[in-house]
Amino acid sequence: MTTDLLQPGWTDFDSAELRFILLECIGKPGQYDGRDSSPNTFYLPLAGPSCQIKLTFSDSKQIVAIEPGAAFDANQWKQVVEEIERTGPHKVGRDYSFSSYRVRGSWRGKRSGVQILPPHVNAPVAPAERAEHPFILEFPAKVSDNWRITNFRRRREHRRLTFLLNILLAGNTTIQPSRPKHLWAIMSEESFGSENVKWVQEFYFANIGNIVQDELSPPAAETLEEVDSERYYATVGHDGQGLRVPVDLDDSICCYMGLSKANQDNFFRAGFWMDMASRQWTMSFSASFASLAIAVEALGERDSRPTARFRNFIERYAPGASLEKRRNEMYELRSDILHGSGLMEMDQDAHFGWTPPEHKEEELLRELWGLTRIAMRNWLRDPLST
Repeated sequence: MTTDLLQPGWTDFDSAELRFILLECIGKPGQYDGRDSSPNTFYLPLAGPSCQIKLTFSDSKQIVAIEPGAAFDANQWKQVVEEIERTGPHKVGRDYSFSSYRVRGSWRGKRSGVQILPPHVNAPVAPAERAEHPFILEFPAKVSDNWRITNFRRRREHRRLTFLLNILLAGNTTIQPSRPKHLWAIMSEESFGSENVKWVQEFYFANIGNIVQDELSPPAAETLEEVDSERYYATVGHDGQGLRVPVDLDDSICCYMGLSKANQDNFFRAGFWMDMASRQWTMSFSASFASLAIAVEALGERDSRPTARFRNFIERYAPGASLEKRRNEMYELRSDILHGSGLMEMDQDAHFGWTPPEHKEEELLRELWGLTRIAMRNWLRDPLST
């Protein structure tokens, strides 16, 4: 009888983290053996007599079986199980995120353990107010005796929390891309001569100190202003005052932390597409609009058809914010884009901007952007059951 090493309690474990731990603790690179006939079977660290464990994946990308191989080591596997099932300890992870607003002070969530700090005194900062302004984000992170596993968890939590703050804070909150691109850039605003045009890499680096530490850093001398939530989302903009936060920010973060694993995964997917919408709009209004629609559908009822999922989610979590006619127009535009039937006018070399077709579509894009963020914030406090 085949022995399945996959523990029943691991079904709710993060799939990406499980794969990472197995690769780190068992060994790499991993190998197929008969990929054409067994595309979902993978061997660590190699196939054949060197195999310690055999992994079987489902078509939905989950590990559904772990079997011992010819070189299986029971003592080593015991250590793997301990690593997977450990519940702590927790320390403080740290990294740079970026805000549409300059970060001059600090904010600390007393219950969530999340802290926003201004950048290091020697960190590069933007000379303009409308820019990506760096700030240090601190957050709880489960650590391991294996540094690579600790760092994996730190980076994952940093990305997820930055996506969350992109919904909860005014403007855009983002991180540097994991796959930075090269591009042409003008190195000086004083002159547009060809001597100032350079081929550069998209990148940011600044002193941050330890990226994992035992406790939160001391707060900054200045504290970020907390604003009544209703007034915050209605009025905060570029007025030279820098980053401010809604008064219920800590509560909202705790709502996210209290979600089931399935709902955290759903919110992450929605947050990913919101982040993509921010990155895409300079290149394509159509792609940005489609990303917003996908973010909505990521949190909608899974047993509903896409059209109903989109409409029902907006109706439930942003009631009264958009009339049915506008919702229908948004979904029709989304369908045209994703089904290859159309593009927004601004993507078709239409640079006039103020004729009815362009103006109407741009209004739909901005309206959907606002609706999606409102709905996602409301969903955090009353998520759909999974």
